[in-house]
Amino acid sequence: MNELSSPSPFSPAPDPVAESDEQRRERALAIVQQLERWWPEVRIPLRHGSPLQLLMATILSAQCTDATVNRVSPLLWEAYPDAAALAGADRGRLEAIIHPTGFFRQKARMIQEAARLILARFGGEVPRTMDELLTLPGVGRKTANVLLSAAALEKWPGWEPERAGMGIVVDTHVLRLARRLGLSTSPDPAAVERDLMQIVPRDRWATLPLRLIYFGRRICVARRPHCDDCPLRPLCPSGPYGGASPWLSSRGRPSATPRRKRTARRSGPSR
Repeated sequence: MNELSSPSPFSPAPDPVAESDEQRRERALAIVQQLERWWPEVRIPLRHGSPLQLLMATILSAQCTDATVNRVSPLLWEAYPDAAALAGADRGRLEAIIHPTGFFRQKARMIQEAARLILARFGGEVPRTMDELLTLPGVGRKTANVLLSAAALEKWPGWEPERAGMGIVVDTHVLRLARRLGLSTSPDPAAVERDLMQIVPRDRWATLPLRLIYFGRRICVARRPHCDDCPLRPLCPSGPYGGASPWLSSRGRPSATPRRKRTARRSGPSR
């Protein structure tokens, strides 16, 4: 755990509507560097021992907590250790195992269809490029980026994620924080990903989402974010407005009244 310290003065943060591309790029880099100081080490939160296991765990994680997936997935691997076993699994037994993750019938179907396609088209191995991953049932850009980012972080043999079309994972945390921090003004995850890819250095694409998740769970929470105690406040245009994003209003200009900052009392971050 590192002590949260305030970044270099960068206040007031520019209005994202009027901010230039270069200003946004510089501010994004400052945010990335601060997050790296607080969380120098990051890891994929879903337990896995292979690309196939991470793929299936990511499918299970839809509308489900990582903690629940991590309780269920070892039972799934024990019963079905490879793509062939998953493809031939009894549907009722498969559904019973993954039942705690919710939407278990839909997830069981996607898991089996993906496993069967992996067997038929890719020789039982998870495909290694964005385009090929997107052909799998239940796999969109977020899931594909999770796989490619893990390959980059964990240096999976035979994988070349940067050449394979890796982008930036945009889950609910990243979507919320990117907009709150004024790094994107779009509500569309695909557009947010494009915006982040234009302003975040490529060598940070795999790690930034994980650090944003840590930050979003600890300080920049969905409701009542701790703006008064947030060391990123000098870099965040939402800080003076209590985490609201007034530039996203119909007029596109700040409509809320800036809040007076209280004395910071938060200590260090935790994962």
